[in-house]
Amino acid sequence: MVKKLLRVLFFNKTSTKKRQQKVFVDDNVNNSVDGNPEGNEEILFLRNLVSELQSEKKDLHKLLDQQQRLALQDKKLLEEYKAENDSLKALKMPTEGSQAEQANSQPKEEVKALKFEIRTLQEELNKQKIHSQEEREKLKAELTTPKKWYQFWK
Repeated sequence: MVKKLLRVLFFNKTSTKKRQQKVFVDDNVNNSVDGNPEGNEEILFLRNLVSELQSEKKDLHKLLDQQQRLALQDKKLLEEYKAENDSLKALKMPTEGSQAEQANSQPKEEVKALKFEIRTLQEELNKQKIHSQEEREKLKAELTTPKKWYQFWK
């Protein structure tokens, strides 16, 4: 029935011409089509349905716009958060655990350095002892070896 009514409204050239010739005809005020009272209820229902659909469409557009604005806002906030997080990581102070590790590692490093220094000093002492022992042995060898009588006059 609705299809027939729509066909009659849009495809019937005579009824369109008649409506165009009438002065100040408003379809919203005139509830009948070409004076046909049978489809008045359906026409009112369809008009109400169209107006409801249009209002829903407007609401959906508003919601879509709002969603896009919120998405853009979220994106900006996320970028700000990432930048702030990166700057905080760069400025991050060492935690208590790492401070304790640093405090423990400093004496260990000092001990290692001192041990290395002790080893080098011991090696130097050993070298000096070896040199002094070699010199003593040379002196002993010189003193214990008999000199020939002709070397005394030289």
